[in-house]
Amino acid sequence: QVQLVESGGGLVQPGGSLRLSCTASGSIATINFMAWYRQAPGKGRELVANINSAGVEYADSVKGRFNISRDYAKNAMYLQMTSLKPEDTAVYFCNTGALVTTTWGQRQGVYWGQGIQVTVSS
Repeated sequence: QVQLVESGGGLVQPGGSLRLSCTASGSIATINFMAWYRQAPGKGRELVANINSAGVEYADSVKGRFNISRDYAKNAMYLQMTSLKPEDTAVYFCNTGALVTTTWGQRQGVYWGQGIQVTVSS
């Protein structure tokens, strides 16, 4: 199995910046992709940014303001968020697709972190 731990959330004023981190641990053979999702109150979960071997992609609402990156050696992922807006307020979730090693062999799985609150407010 894979455990994902997020950190770096909190309260920030509009126009401010935050950096989210996510670290994956467990019986990981290969990480295929890592991504950030978010869910605002009363709304569905939406993709914020995704990073894999093909490159990166961002939701239109965050392009030019957010930057996703990875530290492959640490199985970590980061989301640098700048020019934050009140509408960025949400719980942010780390997500990964990985090949894991189990007692019965290797299998693909998709895993989620617990989520971390980001609040943008004056």
